Amino acid sequence: MAIAFKKRPGLVIYLTTGDPDLETTRLMAIEAIDAGADVIELGVPFSDPLADGPVIQRASQRAVLRGTRLEDVLRVCREIRAARPQAGLLLFSYLNPVLRMGLEKFAQAARDAGADGVLLTDMIVEEAEEYRRVMRQAGLMPVFLAAPTSPDGRLQAIAEACEGFVYAISRVGITGTQAELAGDAEALVRRLRRFTQLPIALGFGVSTREHVRALGEFADAAVVGSAIVGLIERTPAEQAPRAVGELVQQLCGGAKTA
Repeated sequence: MAIAFKKRPGLVIYLTTGDPDLETTRLMAIEAIDAGADVIELGVPFSDPLADGPVIQRASQRAVLRGTRLEDVLRVCREIRAARPQAGLLLFSYLNPVLRMGLEKFAQAARDAGADGVLLTDMIVEEAEEYRRVMRQAGLMPVFLAAPTSPDGRLQAIAEACEGFVYAISRVGITGTQAELAGDAEALVRRLRRFTQLPIALGFGVSTREHVRALGEFADAAVVGSAIVGLIERTPAEQAPRAVGELVQQLCGGAKTA
């Protein structure tokens, strides 16, 4: 199974669910889809998001303080699916909240909520056999992160474990905006192409239309997170959905799809 990106490069937008609140998250997701986003990553807030940079860490902390739970994320996912049936929806979480719910219960709930797939940021492919089995049984697409420091053998294992698309990270470290794309991003994508026919989406540090345009020369999609979450942090809640839609439209080059 693969995500069908409507254009090249496609656009994957990350939102921390519950920041600033659940209803605004739903509205921001719908605005982003209407402005051209192919996939929405719904982040599950976590109290110790070590893989994330300061912008997403603060968003996660705000959502946790508001009491946002995995069950709330699933409800928002269901509401977005009902409003925009064509959108790609990916649940983005650390492993801990999923284990607290129970892996099989989570998979069933995610399927019932209309999610297409799941990315667990701290789930490594070497320990993912049961996880992949449960995801397949539920009809969900597991997505894994591929880093530029990984040897070819590990990249092959990651590429073969992914469904939907492969998430290539442009650099090692935490998430966050950058002035320029990492120099080894293109090399990583080209290495991955040897092992998969799935689309390859590039994230970590992608924050401008220029970044999106540049990576479109070698990747299938861009993943934008910190730039979106930072905008939400600076924007009053009632204005956030429109602001997110406008930024997504800019990232897409101004072509609105709905």
